[in-house]
Amino acid sequence: MIGSAHGSGTGGFGDILVSSRSLDEYRAMFALTEEDVRRRILDCPGGAASFAAEVCARGGDVTACDVAYFADGLAAVATTAVEEAERGNRYVREHAGDYRWDYFADPEEHRRARCAAAELFAADARTAPHRYVAAALPELPFPDGGFDLVLSSHLLFSYADDLSYEFHRAAIIELMRVTSGQVRLFPLVPIGSEERYERLDDLIGDTTTLGWVSRLDEVDYEFQAGARELLIFERV
Repeated sequence: MIGSAHGSGTGGFGDILVSSRSLDEYRAMFALTEEDVRRRILDCPGGAASFAAEVCARGGDVTACDVAYFADGLAAVATTAVEEAERGNRYVREHAGDYRWDYFADPEEHRRARCAAAELFAADARTAPHRYVAAALPELPFPDGGFDLVLSSHLLFSYADDLSYEFHRAAIIELMRVTSGQVRLFPLVPIGSEERYERLDDLIGDTTTLGWVSRLDEVDYEFQAGARELLIFERV
């Protein structure tokens, strides 16, 4: 499946680009505060984002996991990160009307930002590979409550045509299992759509019966048209 410039998180896809987003973009997508970035964080799927590198350089504690680290090997992902960022930018240029040009002023700014994030990721993956764990939802190799905050972007809901409702439910339950605090999911719209995932209400109802509460927040970030809502799950 070509055309997503988004991180991967499960096997069985065709050609998914491994994305490179920065700490600043994560702050915007997930409405992260300074207190948030001081927590033990899991980024799943992490792709080739520089989030872990940037937060850990500030003394924080982030683990990134992604199936791409299995399929291609972390070294290979690091080697091709900038090339993938360039490839993602080409897709964005070809489909510029599907995006809002507020966070990024234009496709060239998008290219520079994503390539810079890719370079930071590549350098960190080579010097601190322990931060990057090969893993695939819906089964993660982490203990119950091992993180204070779990962030997950551009996998669930984004690939609604390819990932079943059962996969979405199992993945969210697994993300809940490994946090003692919150799970934040973004965006809530499939690729190529401006409408919420059609079974979002069912999914929230199913998962909140497990002793969690949920809420929808609008964030001050919209790159993919229609993608400006954040879903948060939290222990009661």
